[in-house]
Amino acid sequence: MNSVIATPPPPPHHFHTTRFSPTHSMSFPATNLNGRKRKAEDDEPPHEDRMSASPSNSPGASSRTLPIQRQTKRARSGLVGRPLALPRLLETLDAESLRGVLQSICGRHPSIGTEVENTAPRPSVPSALGVLRNYESALQASFPFGGNPTSDYAYNRVRQSLMNLLDAMTDFTPHFLPPNESQTSQSLSFLDGATDIIHSLPNWNSFQNTLHKQNAYEEMSKAWAVVIQEAAKRAGGIQLQYGGWDQKLVKHNEQANGKMQEAVNELNANLGWMGGQSQPQPYDTRGDDLSSVRQELLSGTYGANLPVHVGPW
Repeated sequence: MNSVIATPPPPPHHFHTTRFSPTHSMSFPATNLNGRKRKAEDDEPPHEDRMSASPSNSPGASSRTLPIQRQTKRARSGLVGRPLALPRLLETLDAESLRGVLQSICGRHPSIGTEVENTAPRPSVPSALGVLRNYESALQASFPFGGNPTSDYAYNRVRQSLMNLLDAMTDFTPHFLPPNESQTSQSLSFLDGATDIIHSLPNWNSFQNTLHKQNAYEEMSKAWAVVIQEAAKRAGGIQLQYGGWDQKLVKHNEQANGKMQEAVNELNANLGWMGGQSQPQPYDTRGDDLSSVRQELLSGTYGANLPVHVGPW
């Protein structure tokens, strides 16, 4: 007799059903397959995803500040033009422009002119002669090319430059005369250089045009005489002797064709006791000039080589 044995129902997962459960990806990173531990950067999204993410979701977005370069550019956006400061402005001016500005200011404000006179350094002999030589160069550059440089036409072309030179010499000369100049060597050095400039002036064909040069010689001769008088009061004018200024003055008078004779006469009047004239002694057969004679007188050796007379005179 067959007995029916009850068969238990199959487990639920053996039932056939049309509902499928969602598919889950079973793939794992390759790094996990190698047995390496996972790191925090393994869970970060790719670079493209980070760039496409909203800035509000990025960490620390609210704490970031603008770059320093942007702040600097914003500050420079308000730059506007302005004039140069006075020290920088003065650096751009040449001597001629600066002199013009200073003269204009002193003309409008005389008190400033007095302050400049008291503050400016004293002009030296080289600086004063340099100014006169600049006027002399301007005069030479004014002559026309070709033709006679001593003609009336040439004189008319250079007359303004000639007047500028003579006016400057008239202004500078009293500055180096006593009592304004106490050092005789400084006075004589300036007069020596200024006289050389007068020698370089042309001798015009017209007597009327030549008067400018003759008057310049006369004024310069008077200036030499003033300095000689002052120098003679100090140690008998010995500085004129040792400096050779007496010889230089005699040479200037020769170049001026005797137009500086007044200064030479003053020299002879003050230094005649020491033989101020540049003439050889008639009894001296050695041909020594006066400078050697004076040196022998001062050293006490004069006449040592002269013959000694024996017996009645």
